[in-house]
Amino acid sequence: MGLQSQQQLERDSVMQTYGRKPVMFVRGEGMRLYDDEGRRYLDFLAGVGAVSVGHANTRVAQALSEQAARLVHVGNYFYVEGRGELAGRLGQLLSGPAGMGPSWKLFFANSGAEAVEGAIKIARKHGTQNLDGAFAVVSARKSFHGRTLAALAATGQAAKQDAFGPMPQGFVHVPLNDVEALRAALDARGEGAPCAVLLEGIQGEGGVWPCEPEYLAAARAMTAERGMLLMCDEVQTGFYRTGTHPFSYQHHGVVPDVVTLAKGIANGMPMGAVAACGDAAELLCPGEHGSTFGGSPLAVAAAHATLDELEARDVASSVTRVGACLAEALQQCALVTEVRGRGLMLAAQLAVPVAQEAADAALAAGLVVNAIGDSILRLLPPLICTEADVDEALEILDGVLTRKAGE
Repeated sequence: MGLQSQQQLERDSVMQTYGRKPVMFVRGEGMRLYDDEGRRYLDFLAGVGAVSVGHANTRVAQALSEQAARLVHVGNYFYVEGRGELAGRLGQLLSGPAGMGPSWKLFFANSGAEAVEGAIKIARKHGTQNLDGAFAVVSARKSFHGRTLAALAATGQAAKQDAFGPMPQGFVHVPLNDVEALRAALDARGEGAPCAVLLEGIQGEGGVWPCEPEYLAAARAMTAERGMLLMCDEVQTGFYRTGTHPFSYQHHGVVPDVVTLAKGIANGMPMGAVAACGDAAELLCPGEHGSTFGGSPLAVAAAHATLDELEARDVASSVTRVGACLAEALQQCALVTEVRGRGLMLAAQLAVPVAQEAADAALAAGLVVNAIGDSILRLLPPLICTEADVDEALEILDGVLTRKAGE
């Protein structure tokens, strides 16, 4: 079945919640995608940052195949192989170099939004037990934490919320990197007093805006002083996406109380998790949270294989090196006024509002990138990206932007 037939079927039977591009991908291999007509594309979006070790990765595919032949699902009333080991491996990554950080416990979910929902429940229970019923979660403007109602309420983008009001109560948004605004929000009293702060190390969907080290350090200090939780949303930034360290907060020497994980955890297999340390790890009791599919044998197998591949490829160093190459090349492109981000999570700010047109033209030329709004291009290639891939991608992108500059 070709693209046109699929488009008609989806118009008839699928809710139109996406403005899909007129391409149907049917196969992938490493950094490459192939459509139904056999055209080849260089992928610099990676399923919005989820395909961390490349399409059709042999190690992950074999792990999924072998596990599917043994056991796919039994539910969380029972133990399954590998889940405890996976939680331990993730805990070691969260603890940082040589495991010098705290011990972590995890709850496995299916997505980033579910992970954020779990974090919000942990924060609310912490407020009930330790802060006289305080329940508000403070997050940043331009943030994005998911599409479920509570995660959407935590998201600092009114345009994504307007159609679904009224939003759940208990969420406060402050400007990113404004320490005094954060301090004022944390000092609020009365009904809706705060119990936690939720921050992305780099705001992905909001335009790839980094959290300044001083701001994150201040958030850690102020929440600790007030007995509140600091929660880091690492859904898009996690698993070496920002290079050197597994998670973006580790670049700044900060240790949060709660961390949300998803996307790159299982190379495109739906999986997420919320991790907590210290007293926060003991808050949720049997019956207070759950997931039918979370931590399934299939997802666990995919995550183990993905972590094995990340280690084997030493992406901690390669992402830093290739990311620097990509950032430097983007700076030289026509219309680019600023490059933001870290590692292989970068945005190119354009001088004119042609991001959507540029992304479409790049796709037609065989390069997959993402437009955020009208003047920002986002690049999230698989972490196996090389300097040669950067050269090929930027030849296409610079050509597209040069033509746009001349129009």
